[in-house]
Amino acid sequence: MYSETTRDITVTVKPFYLEDQSSPADNHYVWAYRVRIENHGGETVQLLRRRWIITDARGRVQEVQGAGVVGEQPVLNPGDAYEYTSGTPLPTPSGIMTGAYQMESTQGEKFDIVIPPFSLDSPHETVRLN
Repeated sequence: MYSETTRDITVTVKPFYLEDQSSPADNHYVWAYRVRIENHGGETVQLLRRRWIITDARGRVQEVQGAGVVGEQPVLNPGDAYEYTSGTPLPTPSGIMTGAYQMESTQGEKFDIVIPPFSLDSPHETVRLN
């Protein structure tokens, strides 16, 4: 698992390779990742936007941005946690993802929290990234 804390909000990511959805012979590799966002601070916040940077084993970078996560813009009160699962395909057997969530406090302050960089490793890669 990979974890990062920004402004008392912890983001933890656990990636896992999806063998049944991947086709190595066709250079198609798929991962899912489980994200947990925990509000350890004293203020209520809402997740407004996401920004992902996805880099494959050949160094090709894809940026994905959008409102919320999995169709939601969750509100986290102090002590709350929110979890979701999503996924990504790559044309290579390994890669790296990182990014940020844009949050907004109840006072209207917008700020980014870091999504920790995490490695996407398949059993079809002989060299692990981490």
